[in-house]
Amino acid sequence: MPDADRRITSLDAVPTDTTHLFTVRDADGEEREAILVRTDDGVRGWLNYCRHLLNVRLDKGSGAPMRDGEVVCANHGAYFEADTGHCTFGPCEGATLEAVAVTVTDGDVYLTDDDYAFVANGPLEDERGPSASETYEF
Repeated sequence: MPDADRRITSLDAVPTDTTHLFTVRDADGEEREAILVRTDDGVRGWLNYCRHLLNVRLDKGSGAPMRDGEVVCANHGAYFEADTGHCTFGPCEGATLEAVAVTVTDGDVYLTDDDYAFVANGPLEDERGPSASETYEF
């Protein structure tokens, strides 16, 4: 069984029509946002940044739009395949989202990427505002 401190969430908590947002920390101590996306064969993890402009988040706190198995950047209209991260349409066509390795074990999703440590579910701490448990509407 994977290490309990690398558990992100239950598989049931990962929506089928949008994304699940969480925060990771890299080896340099920098915290970054990542998303979980349902695919036909499981769940994939991606850093939460559009490849067109890296300061634009795909999931702004209430789930990224999804259409026909693709994550949509609401800012640029770019489409990314949920299972490969490949951009099929938009200003960054041909680019690929940065992967974050995850696995599903016994109904839970775990971070298995050695480049990152799990921090928390939800956006970066400085993006959370007064309460990390609030629902954000954009």
